[in-house]
Amino acid sequence: MLLVGLTGGIGSGKSTVSAMFAERGAVIVDADQIARDLQAPGSPVLVAMAERFGGHIIDGDGALDRAAVAAIVFNDRNALEDLNRIVHPAMHDEITAQIEAHRTTGRVVVLDFPLLAENPRDGLDATIVVDVDPEIAVARLVDQRGLAEADARARIASQASRADRLEIATHIIDNSGDLDALSARVDEVWAELAEH
Repeated sequence: MLLVGLTGGIGSGKSTVSAMFAERGAVIVDADQIARDLQAPGSPVLVAMAERFGGHIIDGDGALDRAAVAAIVFNDRNALEDLNRIVHPAMHDEITAQIEAHRTTGRVVVLDFPLLAENPRDGLDATIVVDVDPEIAVARLVDQRGLAEADARARIASQASRADRLEIATHIIDNSGDLDALSARVDEVWAELAEH
């Protein structure tokens, strides 16, 4: 097994790159999906979140209101730290279990983890950073996700800096161009990983 970390700031296109690696045969361990699964209605993680942030973060169907949580944590560093203390231990256990399921295979396992710079992991054979100018990321978040510009900037500011992410990179994928350029760069990195 080759264990590869994949990260990038919000609006960088990391999810697109992750999907491209899956198309090329990688096993994807998706930290965001794991977080969603752990925050399912009635789950211990969701109960703990409601105890900390208030019952209004749960909608009428018992599901997490992600926008309500985002409104709290992306403007309050202490609240974000509290959220991480609730979610991260359970996430760590599930991520480890999914990686270990492939330990004895010859597969490329990509840990798709937005917060890799903030929460480094040992044992990675490579770390890929999807990089884009923060102004491009803001424009994408506004145009494609419908965020207000101030909200987009607050979310970017709450994450590791671009410099901090680039510092941990063994491979950088520049996503400031079009999809064809991105796909070509993913092909290059995939070929480099195959040489490991």
